[in-house]
Amino acid sequence: MRTIAIINLKGGVAKTTSSINIAYILTQRGYKVLLVDNDKQGDCSRGLNRRTQDGDGIDRIMVDRHPDMDNLIHHTDYANLDIITANLGLLTANTEVIKDPIRPQQDRLKKALQQVSDKYDFCVVDNAPDINVSVINALTAANDVLIPVEVDDNTLEGMDELLNQITVVREELNPGLKNIHCFITKYQKFNQAHLQGAEIIEERYPTMKTKIRFSGVVARSTFMRVPVALHSPRSAAAEDYGILVNEYLDMIGGKE
Repeated sequence: MRTIAIINLKGGVAKTTSSINIAYILTQRGYKVLLVDNDKQGDCSRGLNRRTQDGDGIDRIMVDRHPDMDNLIHHTDYANLDIITANLGLLTANTEVIKDPIRPQQDRLKKALQQVSDKYDFCVVDNAPDINVSVINALTAANDVLIPVEVDDNTLEGMDELLNQITVVREELNPGLKNIHCFITKYQKFNQAHLQGAEIIEERYPTMKTKIRFSGVVARSTFMRVPVALHSPRSAAAEDYGILVNEYLDMIGGKE
């Protein structure tokens, strides 16, 4: 199983939309995918109609010595796509992890995912806009990191700090972290500011060629809690996410 961490310290850049659609499109390519909601807000869980206020999810992985993965993994409405959910219980769990003086803190998600690595081809982890202990766990478990970036006045805010943290994790905790790439979201190709902003991003950071164009159907698909790739497969965003997944698969040389 290959694990992809979707992360950016900036909110509103389409992390959850990207996580859901990348995961869904991978299933359409014939792969079995586990989606992990690693944000206490639970937006990814909500987007797949699996969010609960108090149900067990990734919080148990962070706290329990032997998490019951069979109980924590839920089927979604889509074939070959399962999910580990999140809610505000993750906030308490992260606090407990930090206070734990005995057990290692950074590899709990990695160990849990190893229990089910033979059941899935890919794991996609949707992360909070933060560097907390559960996000560090996601980076420790990841083979690849994809960073959605929206072109606006604050495009690069926090980017250098994020990349520095990822580098530290790779050097200290996860030498198996192979690829770290940005990809541009909500792109307007006729907007001069977007053209210039994209050039700056591509010059400064390793960036995927595929840009996810802005499309109004994304908001509608989010409201309906359906992947945009299914809700409106001919929309610009859906087409671009499909191309992005193809580019990613080419980048890694196909599934390991």
